[in-house]
Amino acid sequence: MYIMLTGICIQVPPEAGRFRQSEALRVVFADESRRGRSDLKTARTLAGLGSIELGVEGIGCSNTPMSTTLDVLTSSLTSTLRFWRGTNARGSARQPARHLQLYEFEACPYCRLVREALTELDLDAMIYPTPHGGNRFRRKVMEMGGKEQFPFLVDPNSGVSMYESGGIVSYLYQRYGGRPAPTRLLRPLDVSSSVLAGIPRLRAGAQARPSHAPRRPLELFSFESSPYSRRVRELLCELELPYLLRSTGKARWQDLGPPRLRATLFPKLPVEGRTRIELLERAGKVQVPYLVDPNTGTAMFESQAIREYLLATYAK
Repeated sequence: MYIMLTGICIQVPPEAGRFRQSEALRVVFADESRRGRSDLKTARTLAGLGSIELGVEGIGCSNTPMSTTLDVLTSSLTSTLRFWRGTNARGSARQPARHLQLYEFEACPYCRLVREALTELDLDAMIYPTPHGGNRFRRKVMEMGGKEQFPFLVDPNSGVSMYESGGIVSYLYQRYGGRPAPTRLLRPLDVSSSVLAGIPRLRAGAQARPSHAPRRPLELFSFESSPYSRRVRELLCELELPYLLRSTGKARWQDLGPPRLRATLFPKLPVEGRTRIELLERAGKVQVPYLVDPNTGTAMFESQAIREYLLATYAK
């Protein structure tokens, strides 16, 4: 089996994963102007994975408990490589009156930086997925901005539309955060670690799949670093399903950890956080991912169940 890394083709031994041997995989590390960058060091790293078993759904893995567990583990590794940025919601000075609009795809390392900022600023946004090979929203970005480059932010509250993740993050912090964005001196570290964080997920959330378009956008309660939420966002992206991203970042340190652990350690601790309080009122508990589909009246927890629902309802 071969893995294509922006022009570099390396051969991976059969024991390196449960992939279809006939399928060539492309790991996308395109920069924001869509000029591919060859990373020989990364290619050499991947070439050394002969003794590691990888399992990522959507690229040929069987849908077994083991493959699901491996999928969650690689998603957790992605969050670890990004130092779990996009976990805590530090709040914003004000909420936009109308939803922000973000055109992006889940596997893009630059888009990840913007989604992290949305979580940390506690900002919701309409997500319009633009995976490679997609034809639902990519053309619209070309019409609005003149080029297919992602991420692309549209703020209907100010009339601003812009490319470039660094500029978008600075804009969000200044306009809605009421405080300066993280220093630009950390930008090279942010970009390189975001690129590195995408490696365990391979091409998940990068390539479009045939799907039926929903009449109305879906709604997803999520925060960026959640390994389980990522699995759902990747599939929403691949199916090109627009959705309202409800940022559900953790409001305080006691919120860290899985729901059962929090309930054991802090059984009487009241829920805090704009979206977390809303989720508790609507669903009876605070847990992500939580998907709401207004087209079918479906609302559900659990990433695996959500993925199965999306495939059964929207995949062709």
